[in-house]
Amino acid sequence: MQFKFAGKAALVTGSSRGIGLAIAEALHGEGCKVALNSRNPEDLANVAARLPGAIAVAGDVTESSEAKRVVAEVVELFGKLDIVVCNVGGGQSVSPGHETPEEWQRVFGLNLWSATNTVAAARNALVNSKGAIVCISSICGLEVIAGAPITYSAAKAALHAYVRGMSRPLGKEGVRINAIASGNIIFERSVWASKLSENSAAVQTMLERDVALVRLGTPQDVASLVVYLTSVQGSFATGGIWTLDGGQVHS
Repeated sequence: MQFKFAGKAALVTGSSRGIGLAIAEALHGEGCKVALNSRNPEDLANVAARLPGAIAVAGDVTESSEAKRVVAEVVELFGKLDIVVCNVGGGQSVSPGHETPEEWQRVFGLNLWSATNTVAAARNALVNSKGAIVCISSICGLEVIAGAPITYSAAKAALHAYVRGMSRPLGKEGVRINAIASGNIIFERSVWASKLSENSAAVQTMLERDVALVRLGTPQDVASLVVYLTSVQGSFATGGIWTLDGGQVHS
């Protein structure tokens, strides 16, 4: 399958480790010029050093002004922008029933505003290139997952509504947008890495009970779907919430 990424420019937010890093590596491997982003300049520099031609643009895209600056710097350095992957997010929050106004703001900033800010900042550049956007989300936005924080689940559900709603105005401008609702993904320092180290038997029991493929997902699983959705092979896909969970959710 020919993805035809040669010469294209991509921005991946939250790409210093984990899922974002795997996405950046996959796009780079297909021939993209890749811009890495996170809040930590040192982490970014270490990653960029491993990806020839990649650039590191530190900034907190949960802030609108910072998202605008990050995108502007990428466009200035690359001369264009074809692909945006909104990967900033985090599922750690208070247990259900203990939400506060401050926690709602924090979690929505990470999991919703980070995407809406980045898309808004990149829109003109993506219209010029007839580009593509993928927002990395979670199955927690699809149905109630036992024990999942309400703040996180609500933010991801809102992200799904945003992607579906924005697909029409963006589509009229030649820009595609999709989301990936990922399931349980394991990588270094992830929640599932911690759970495995604490009680691997409990994790195995959960997988056998809830997940059809009886395994955790990997960042590379997510990256492979991002490559498809942002390529010419996925050119008819927009407004979709693509479930990637090994067969866990039922809605």
